[in-house]
Amino acid sequence: MERAIYDQMRALQQDHWWFAARREILAAEIARLPLPRPARILEAGCGPGGNLEMLKRFGEVQAIEPDADSRAYAAQRFGVEVRPGLLPQSLPDFATAFDLVAAFDMIEHVDDDQGAVAALAGLLAPGGFMIATVPAYGWMWSDHDAAHHHKRRYGLAGFRRLFQAAGLQVRRASHFNSLLFPPIAAVRLAKTAAGLRGRDEAAMPPPALNAVLKGVFGLERGLLKAMDLPFGVSILLVARRPA
Repeated sequence: MERAIYDQMRALQQDHWWFAARREILAAEIARLPLPRPARILEAGCGPGGNLEMLKRFGEVQAIEPDADSRAYAAQRFGVEVRPGLLPQSLPDFATAFDLVAAFDMIEHVDDDQGAVAALAGLLAPGGFMIATVPAYGWMWSDHDAAHHHKRRYGLAGFRRLFQAAGLQVRRASHFNSLLFPPIAAVRLAKTAAGLRGRDEAAMPPPALNAVLKGVFGLERGLLKAMDLPFGVSILLVARRPA
């Protein structure tokens, strides 16, 4: 990604409604996994580190990040070892396998997504888990995707197949960011139809609106505990390496 996008993520990752609510949804999902305590955890493509403090709740965390400035910031800010690396061709050598590998909105950035998933699967200990999120639906492609250098958005079945081809057992695959899906989809479709290049979707909204959006998105913690969601802006997948 471009330098400006990394800098924007650093500024928004703690308080923006999308980052904050998604982090707690992911924490709830991880808490339901039968991980050892403390678990050995790797985040692939951690950016400026917005998820590292959350992951540290569950164990000892390491990370991979190709951007040098973000790598240095994340390591200093969150006290986590962050190594350089690109998927799938240049992963660092680790002394141990991992109980959990996290890839949060990372796989859509990689040219060879199948190779990336296979490479990350190879870092798992037997019985270990991978948790991943990606943007959903190719028809929702927007200027935001282009600015963030996304290669694609995913359908649920196709994303599931990436993990099955890597020899992993998919435990769940669900959409999320579902409650806000109708207005987000409507805005994107209207912009596309009108040929508009509107306000950056990632910009920080006013505090009151930010709180409302965070609260609505955050309601999905409970929904995802009870069921998979049939539609949404994003996809959440959990897979396991056979023991």
